[in-house]
Amino acid sequence: MLQARRLGDVLLVGVHSDEAIMENKGPTVMTLKERVAAVDACRWATQSIPCAPYVTSLPWISHYGCQYVVHGDDITSDSSGEDCYRYVKAAGRFKVVKRTPGISTTDLVGRMLLCTKGHFIRDLDKVLAGEGGHGSEEERKRSGEEMLQRIRDYASDETGHHPGSEVWSWHASREAKERRPSHPPPAGGSAPKNERRRSSRSHRNHHSSREQAGELTKMVDGKPPRKHQRIIYVDGGFDLFSSGHIEFLRRVSEDEEALAKQLDWYTDEARQRRIEEAGEDYPPYYLIAGVHDDEVINHWKGINYPIMNIFERGLCVLQCKYVHALIFSAPFTPTKSFLAALPYGPPHAVYHGPTAFMPLTYDPYTAAKELGIFVEIPSHEYAHVNAGEIVERILKGRTMYEARQRMKGVKSVGEDATRKREVLEAEAKARAELRELERTRSIQEIERGYGL
Repeated sequence: MLQARRLGDVLLVGVHSDEAIMENKGPTVMTLKERVAAVDACRWATQSIPCAPYVTSLPWISHYGCQYVVHGDDITSDSSGEDCYRYVKAAGRFKVVKRTPGISTTDLVGRMLLCTKGHFIRDLDKVLAGEGGHGSEEERKRSGEEMLQRIRDYASDETGHHPGSEVWSWHASREAKERRPSHPPPAGGSAPKNERRRSSRSHRNHHSSREQAGELTKMVDGKPPRKHQRIIYVDGGFDLFSSGHIEFLRRVSEDEEALAKQLDWYTDEARQRRIEEAGEDYPPYYLIAGVHDDEVINHWKGINYPIMNIFERGLCVLQCKYVHALIFSAPFTPTKSFLAALPYGPPHAVYHGPTAFMPLTYDPYTAAKELGIFVEIPSHEYAHVNAGEIVERILKGRTMYEARQRMKGVKSVGEDATRKREVLEAEAKARAELRELERTRSIQEIERGYGL
């Protein structure tokens, strides 16, 4: 959509119905409503058009005042094998853009079914610098440059031509990125014996991750916060970026706008003052999104999550119109030191939504709650739509998706793939139960140590 928007001033995005896609292409992963929500949240889309015909006709695009139809350089055909854009091509009203490499529904479905981990990126900064990845030194360097350029492109504003979102990278130890912080013993008492008996390795890991501020380096310049904007921080894996993530971010925006109305942000006088001072109006909040590393997510979720690597997930978050800045490799637990070290100081609020997919044995947002800046978005109609839900949809319709993959020239997935995932899911469940058991035992030992 970025390339399409760059060709004009207004971008209308037609979204096919579930029935039309099923008839001409195969089963959908997302429902029509979910796909429309994704388009509406894209910063480069002006408007979504639900239930657009699978074969684009001249009367249809003329009805909406469109001069051209834009599509990728792949051939799209209907159920009869004919070109879906034959009519607009014949009329000279068709524009072709190069299809975005590396991210396709077909690739993602293959990762889900085959349980592969080859897409993981261990160190994004090294990959972007040409020091990691596959191929020769020259190939790695070229690949890194292309990836960095795509980050710059996705960080552009709603026109696609000017700087938009800022992009940062957080550097700290792996323990600081993936582990919970340790806490000092209560005032007036020493740690219980069982706490003192922890292994030196465990102690070092928890100590090093406890309050590491880390180091933030800017990757892409963009628009910094404006006068009187509230700084908002959110974080997550954002794997298979979908309606659950989008609705969460939309509700954060909605909450901040509601607060701004109470503070007279939207009065004519206030709006005119912002335009005079900044040259344009702007929203009352500046949202910074932290995206976790692949290894961090896999540490907590297991199997072959995340399905999308950190580079792909970062691009998905950057294209969302509710996001103004992004931090790659953000910690799983935003400590007080990390929050204080954010690019523009401590945030006014840290938002998080309902999480059921990832079984945790502790609260990662203790620091934000102690600071009095934590805000929880309540459950909503898309709260259940996460990476696990999408994978489950794929597995339930495995036969149909295998047929779809074969139609696209992808090797058929056998029964062993399903069995492999079932085994991995069972192992992940067992690890989660073990962590919960260890947490319960630890609490009991601490209580006994204090004579409780």
